[in-house]
Amino acid sequence: MLIGLIVVVSSCCISYGLKGSNLNKEIKTLSVAYIENKASIVAPQLSPTITEKLKNKFTRESSLKLANANADLQFSGTITTYSINSSTQQQSQTATNRLSIGVQVKCINQKDSAQSFIETFTRFADFPGTQQLNAVEQNLINEIADLLVQDIFNKAVINW
Repeated sequence: MLIGLIVVVSSCCISYGLKGSNLNKEIKTLSVAYIENKASIVAPQLSPTITEKLKNKFTRESSLKLANANADLQFSGTITTYSINSSTQQQSQTATNRLSIGVQVKCINQKDSAQSFIETFTRFADFPGTQQLNAVEQNLINEIADLLVQDIFNKAVINW
């Protein structure tokens, strides 16, 4: 019975992997240009964090190899939003704050231009109103960057 379950689960995973990807088999390389920060508030660690996470995501979860120029799949982008807002109020005190980050990404697919895109991805994370941003900022940036990179990956590879 256990072997049957393993076969079924493996089949589902293999089937999903083949049907879920829209990447042309001819795509072998990718390049990721430094994601520039053009938001009104600039967090110095944000650009390198998103840039490196994007590179790592594709090299770990696909067969693509990094290239400096003339890659089959080329990413560039700008951070457009970095904002902190109160998300809920309790008796005139801020109960929760929200850090929002938006990044506009351009993906050029050299093998299939129909799969190229320019899209803005936005994600956020909440933190207690009793905490100062500088105490939680790096963790929030990492958390939000992971979500943004997953969204970008999904758009480029799975076309969600």
